[in-house]
Amino acid sequence: MTYAMPPLDSQIADLLTFLAKGQPLESHDPPSARALYRAMAVDGRRGEPLMSVKSVEETTIPGPAGDIPVRVYRPATEGELPTIVMFHGGGWVVGDLDSHENQARSLATLCDAVVVSVGYRLAPEHPFPAAYDDAVAAARWAGDNAATLGGDGRIAVAGDSAGGNLSAVVAQVLAAEGRELAGQLLIYPATDMTGGYPSYAENGHGYFLELPTMKWFSDNYLGAVHADRADPRLSPIKGDLKGLAPAVLVTAEFDPLRDEGVAYAKALESSGVPTTYHHFDGLIHGFFDMGHHSQAAQRAVEETCALFRTLLHG
Repeated sequence: MTYAMPPLDSQIADLLTFLAKGQPLESHDPPSARALYRAMAVDGRRGEPLMSVKSVEETTIPGPAGDIPVRVYRPATEGELPTIVMFHGGGWVVGDLDSHENQARSLATLCDAVVVSVGYRLAPEHPFPAAYDDAVAAARWAGDNAATLGGDGRIAVAGDSAGGNLSAVVAQVLAAEGRELAGQLLIYPATDMTGGYPSYAENGHGYFLELPTMKWFSDNYLGAVHADRADPRLSPIKGDLKGLAPAVLVTAEFDPLRDEGVAYAKALESSGVPTTYHHFDGLIHGFFDMGHHSQAAQRAVEETCALFRTLLHG
């Protein structure tokens, strides 16, 4: 018996038609690509309501190469709360605190948590391991200051795409150091830079994140160091997964990173890590910031946050 593939969400299909009129990120130099991404992710959102939070604080924290900008979001929920350290996506090259503003707000409000969104250094000006180093430093800082952040002493990590990669590697580092995490939320994460998954061929063209862009991201992130792509700091699926924090991992049907996300969820489960895996049919990479374009994407955001809220509060 054969099974029909679930159709692409019609509202996402309309969005892809619009996005196809633009030039791909890899056709630009990194500063121009950042401006293009910002125009799409920030300027294109103007007029759309942002998820409401009680307060937003701009500050900096100590990093390995100077201060790291962070933005702290506090929900309206009263009482002591867990703290989520959030790393934005963007292939380690584009994206910033503004591009992932609504993601941070959604996590704060829908998960009932304080969110610390981290503006880690970007490649190629700051190639690997700069983003990794900043992410680890931010998570350690949050752990040391948990009582003054959320108040209940618990720290979790979360991120999408490249931010999911950073969340996964941070979870491994902190576990090795004996620092306990309350959970890790991995949203269509990049988990294996050695590649070769079927979803690359199936979804590598025409679904927002394309193979040439993925190569451009990884080439810029690796820079001239020619790092081993199997290094667990790049490919967390190659790391020690035993004893990691409980995970919620979500993937999208039409995403080239789908299969490596599935593989990581299975690897976590095989290592005894409590793992909630959820797959969203009809959606694409980046759906977490597409709720104002697609009702299905917004439902996926809400369901993902509900799963992580249950992990943190249940």
